[in-house]
Amino acid sequence: MYKAFLHTHTLVVTLFFLIYVVKTVLLLSNREDLLKRFTKFVKIPEMIVSVLFLVTGIYLMTQLPEIKMILWVKIGLVLLSIPVAIIGFKKGNKILAALSLLMITAVYGLSEMSRKQKPVIAVEGNLDGKTLYDANCKLCHGEDGKLGAMGSSDLSKTTMDVATIKQTILNGKGSMNKIVMSDEQASAISAYLESSIKGK
Repeated sequence: MYKAFLHTHTLVVTLFFLIYVVKTVLLLSNREDLLKRFTKFVKIPEMIVSVLFLVTGIYLMTQLPEIKMILWVKIGLVLLSIPVAIIGFKKGNKILAALSLLMITAVYGLSEMSRKQKPVIAVEGNLDGKTLYDANCKLCHGEDGKLGAMGSSDLSKTTMDVATIKQTILNGKGSMNKIVMSDEQASAISAYLESSIKGK
């Protein structure tokens, strides 16, 4: 279910962004007649996209193990950009419309930056499976492997063998980023999962 909401959110955010780009370009290029027609044409789809943007965004927020400052910044920019855009387009104010687009672009950029975060780096030389699990996996999978935050798998029910778990840790899978660590450290986490979490 998480992945469906994530893909829907990504789609509606992209559509929302494109609608604002087109409207702003039309306003800035003094194409008021075309802007009015485009606005009328996308009125209902824009309302649907906006509602889906909100609903999927709220759902995804509830799935986060922790809410970081960058998310609050993104929410603030989105909430600020909406009235600025409404006033800008209703009054034909190019500065406000451009400012709104700039804020939406910043949100989009921040989202891409946070999505492509650097992988977690394990503590060098540490081969304790539980310590490595707690530092790198617990946030999304939970203490017992069952948390399922951000679409993560229930590790207590996984059918993956130790070698597959190790490869998933080192290469990532789905929404999980790869973790930069040694083969030995990935093996230690895999062994810990096999002995302490899997099948519990």
